[in-house]
Amino acid sequence: MFRPAALFIGLRYTRAKRRNHFISFISLVSMIGIALGITVLITVLSVMNGFDREIKKRVFSMVAPMTISSNTGYVADWQGLQKLLKQYPYITNSAPFATGEVLLNYSGSTQPAIVSGILPDEESRMSELADKMVQGKLSNLKSGEFGIVLGENLATLLDANLGDKITVVTPQVSLTPAGVIPRFKRFTVVGIFRAGSGFGFDRGLSFIHLDDAQKLLGLGNNVTGLHLNVNDVFAAPMLADKLRTQLTSTANITTWADQFGEFFHAIQMEKTMMFLILLLIIAVAAFNLVSTLMMVVSEKEPDIAILRTFGATPRMIMAVFIVQGGVIGFFGTLLGLAGGLALAWNVTDIVNWIQDVFHVQFMSSSVYFVNYLPSEIELSDVIKICTASLVLSLLATIYPAWRASKMDPVESLRYE
Repeated sequence: MFRPAALFIGLRYTRAKRRNHFISFISLVSMIGIALGITVLITVLSVMNGFDREIKKRVFSMVAPMTISSNTGYVADWQGLQKLLKQYPYITNSAPFATGEVLLNYSGSTQPAIVSGILPDEESRMSELADKMVQGKLSNLKSGEFGIVLGENLATLLDANLGDKITVVTPQVSLTPAGVIPRFKRFTVVGIFRAGSGFGFDRGLSFIHLDDAQKLLGLGNNVTGLHLNVNDVFAAPMLADKLRTQLTSTANITTWADQFGEFFHAIQMEKTMMFLILLLIIAVAAFNLVSTLMMVVSEKEPDIAILRTFGATPRMIMAVFIVQGGVIGFFGTLLGLAGGLALAWNVTDIVNWIQDVFHVQFMSSSVYFVNYLPSEIELSDVIKICTASLVLSLLATIYPAWRASKMDPVESLRYE
């Protein structure tokens, strides 16, 4: 009898009498405040998730999850090492590379860059470089033909196009009758790729065939190392630790986290702080329920006294007002959830429409990595936000409900 009665009365109290529209208005404001807070929080976190997704996609499309090199500066018998790595189930692919810092010269312009020697077929299984070609093909890199693939920004700085011959100068030197001179070689531009802005891939990277890189860098049959793909890129640091114990002491194993881990950690920290800050909006709206329920308790003082004389226990009175506040919090959370999901799903189209109508550019790829506002809804975020909202709403009802339960019915009915 206790629970249905408390529930019925609590639901009935959510509808104010005609003479008490102000209390009803305050309740509506509290509900709308909770809804707006949840809408904003879901949308902001979804946008941050979208940026996180785009950044990871850009990084992982060009950067190998794991890299094996050697403390000696080169890896001999890389074919044998490649066969050895096939026995580890968490390693899905591997590809050799030879890399070095060079200067690229063409038509009076000189630009520093990193040149990487690759095997095009194996590199296509390691990264998305082949899919990012905007001119030419990655397969145009052939052994002995000394072709080179440039990043789009690097090609622009050099003013180089397909078919142009650029000079690649290495730090290594050659002994000649004229003395010591830098080692250099002319390469033909056979492709240009675009990886996107933000990490300098387009400006600082160039690719040549592995055989040509070995000749250019004086490595002989050796390579700089092997790039590895793993079945779970986020487990790469743990897998690297496991692999270190199974290889020789001269092996040097690095992961994407060594290069970009702090960057992604900063993004996650920013997301966490944004969640806590915006949660205060919901907290302010939720604790508006305190004043709302205190006014309701004052208004319903005679009703409470009558219920007590009919045998209602303090616990039942307390439950009545917890139900009332909980209903306001529940419907505010429900409205906020619907609004947040709707806005997060359509925020990209909304921002694009505003940009088209008012001829403004909010997002620039040179600053934000992308030229649109990405969004990705994560179920875990939605659950955390709604749970926090409901908990804060229920906490806000405790004090007014406790005050109502402690009310003396004799004093309340003395002047009625």
